[in-house]
Amino acid sequence: MTASAVLAALADISLPQLLLIAAMGVLTSLIGGVAGYGTGALMPLVLVPIVGAEPIVPITTISALMTNASRATAFRTAIDWRRAMIVMVAALPTCVLGAWGYTRLTSAGVLILIGSMLVLSVPLRRALRARGFHFDDRRLVVASVLWGVLVGGTSGAGVILLAMLMGAGLEGAAVIATDAAISVVLGIVKVAVFGLAGVVTAQVVAVALLIGVVALPGAFLARALVERLPIHIHTAMLDAVVMIGGAVMILGAVRR
Repeated sequence: MTASAVLAALADISLPQLLLIAAMGVLTSLIGGVAGYGTGALMPLVLVPIVGAEPIVPITTISALMTNASRATAFRTAIDWRRAMIVMVAALPTCVLGAWGYTRLTSAGVLILIGSMLVLSVPLRRALRARGFHFDDRRLVVASVLWGVLVGGTSGAGVILLAMLMGAGLEGAAVIATDAAISVVLGIVKVAVFGLAGVVTAQVVAVALLIGVVALPGAFLARALVERLPIHIHTAMLDAVVMIGGAVMILGAVRR
């Protein structure tokens, strides 16, 4: 794949559409930097009408590599490396399986299932916390194995990781930072699987690079905002994004 092929792919998209993609890329970068999530659930709302549904996961995976790398750099001092390693090691094999499955089949039913689980995850997590439930290391391993399948084969499943990390006791910037570090490693794995399967086209690379480049400054602006937010407000924002992300996924599946 050459640079000329990537530029030609961008030329096939109209200027207003490119500007819309770029604007959403900046917005989701800022939201993701503050809430830990955004691109996977919000970018498809703009991308599907422009490029179709099939390339969405490869596009968001490649662009997320850039945004998560900048986010991990901006929040590097807050990364919980012990929990990050637990999740990465446990989720890696099933992430490969999920990414391979995506290249064979996508399902609206899976999106509805994931979205419903996300919407319910906030009240469930709060109820469990009220009863003293906590994701210890063993539970985090089990949850990570299951989550690996979802993150490998869907767009937006990263929001589940937020709920897992918060259930493991992380708060504030530590959630954002640890999520970003994990997402970079698993994103590299997904891109490798998609590349071997031949679903990474010139258009996928072109759109992903556009989103990634315009989104880079958002992580550092978001860090400045997070440092000024009280923990309880930041946690409430994370909960809201989890539930909204789930609702968006359900809506997207129903509209298919």
